[in-house]
Amino acid sequence: MNPAITPTPVLLTHYPPRKAAAFWYPTLYLLSYTGQFAMSLADKVLAVNNDLPIRTDLPVHSGKVRSVYWLTEADSRRLIQEKGYDVAEDAPLAIMVISDRISAFECIWHGEGGMNGVPGKGAALNAISNHWFKLFRENGLADSHILDIPHPFVWIVQKAKPVMIEAICRQYITGSMWRSYAKGEREFCGIQIADDLQKDQKLPELLITPSTKGILKDIPGVPEVDDVNITRDDIVNNHEAFQFRTQDDIAVYEKLLKEGFDVISNELEKIDQVFVDTKFEFGYVTDASGTEKLIYMDEVGTPDSSRIWDGASYREGKVVENSKEVFRQELLNHFPDPDILINKDRMEERYALAEDNALPAALLQKVSDTYVGIAEKITGEKLTLSENPKAEIVEILRTDYGLID
Repeated sequence: MNPAITPTPVLLTHYPPRKAAAFWYPTLYLLSYTGQFAMSLADKVLAVNNDLPIRTDLPVHSGKVRSVYWLTEADSRRLIQEKGYDVAEDAPLAIMVISDRISAFECIWHGEGGMNGVPGKGAALNAISNHWFKLFRENGLADSHILDIPHPFVWIVQKAKPVMIEAICRQYITGSMWRSYAKGEREFCGIQIADDLQKDQKLPELLITPSTKGILKDIPGVPEVDDVNITRDDIVNNHEAFQFRTQDDIAVYEKLLKEGFDVISNELEKIDQVFVDTKFEFGYVTDASGTEKLIYMDEVGTPDSSRIWDGASYREGKVVENSKEVFRQELLNHFPDPDILINKDRMEERYALAEDNALPAALLQKVSDTYVGIAEKITGEKLTLSENPKAEIVEILRTDYGLID
């Protein structure tokens, strides 16, 4: 195990904003000042990832963190044949490119001096997900949507039909669950829990608290809003509405949830980290033999999708986060009226807050240290960053994949 590398950076927070696209540089932390500004933190953030000249017939879909380029039918078929991907010959493929943008409380945040993301975040997320997906396969769980990894910022993925559930697994009571519990709530997604739990305590067993992925209509008892909690009975009684092929697949999904959680939890324990909770997503694909199967989708076990605590600190009664929760807490402490960030009735104010306020560079560097540190702990390898990722991606996709003219 390689320890996380967290030297103290020299933060240059007052400099002219750059108008050019931001790129990576190989040395993550070391900034020098010799009478002129050398490299600013903004230079090392890949904020824009939807402008690559990848051949596609469809608009680029740009989410909060990743951008998706759906390949032409001809390019999908050619790559499946040339690369030997285990998918149906007519399966649609996409290039998925990660960024360093950071979202929290449903907003995208930016920093001083044009720093529109967190240095190291994108590479850390991909490296961690790649590590867990590999372990899932080695442990005989299930495949993921990823077919190929041409570059640390890039996945080639197959199109999957998603199960319309965000499956949250909780091993400790904290966060939103604790806040509800402290107000007297004892039933979560149809599951009754004990009366005598303490904040941040380990639960008697792994708790699965699913919510809807997107807005689902005409499901009895399920509000037509995104991300609303549901029960297992809701899923069983309406399995087709959640896009399960059969009712039996619900048990498969639950098995993959628990086994995936256990794989990650056991590995994190080896490096004295506590796997607190996480989100899984699933979908269906068809392999080259015509067999339809349930797979893992999106990212898994990352600081964006999970809570991870430092084990030694937890045993001493203190919670030290190694996840995006660091950033959430910093935001709550940074603004004088934190209710804006947690009150969904104040969304317009929240969007304005994110748009109008550049965060201190030191805050984003702290988040960078967290992401890079936990990635290096998990993978056991130093995180290698690109000097110019866009140029590298373009060259690889042109030369090795024939996707850029």
